[in-house]
Amino acid sequence: MSSVREEGKDRIIFVTKEDHATPSSAELVEEDPDDPYEEQGLILPNGEINWNCPCLGGMASGPCGSDFKDAFSCFHYSKEEVKGADCLEQFRAMQECMQRYPELYPQEDENKSNEQSSETEKTSQDSASAETSGANSTFATEQDTNTSQPNTEKSVES
Repeated sequence: MSSVREEGKDRIIFVTKEDHATPSSAELVEEDPDDPYEEQGLILPNGEINWNCPCLGGMASGPCGSDFKDAFSCFHYSKEEVKGADCLEQFRAMQECMQRYPELYPQEDENKSNEQSSETEKTSQDSASAETSGANSTFATEQDTNTSQPNTEKSVES
């Protein structure tokens, strides 16, 4: 005998060997290839945009969803030589909307990028300093050994 337990949003069903021994009575429904809600990629067979495609990452919904749809539709249907060149206004509106909701649409922080690159530069500079000081100490050691040895060369006086 199977048992069902619900934990929050999850439903847990425990079944027995007897439950598995009988064949399933579920009927499989043949999928409709023209179903617009079926995952068929970004562009549907009829050439329209599949706004339900997971590849859009939810951009088509939310507070800027309509601006995104306007900009993306404009780009998709653009006939310009440089595709989307006629869509600057729609993309600007979308960007302005996204800037109003930074918690939903985080932007790459330029300061963070600058901090990372300056940390990388500092590490490189530290490595270079260590190498230079190591080279300098080697050079100094060589100089010390050279000066501690007696000069065997005879100077020629004229």
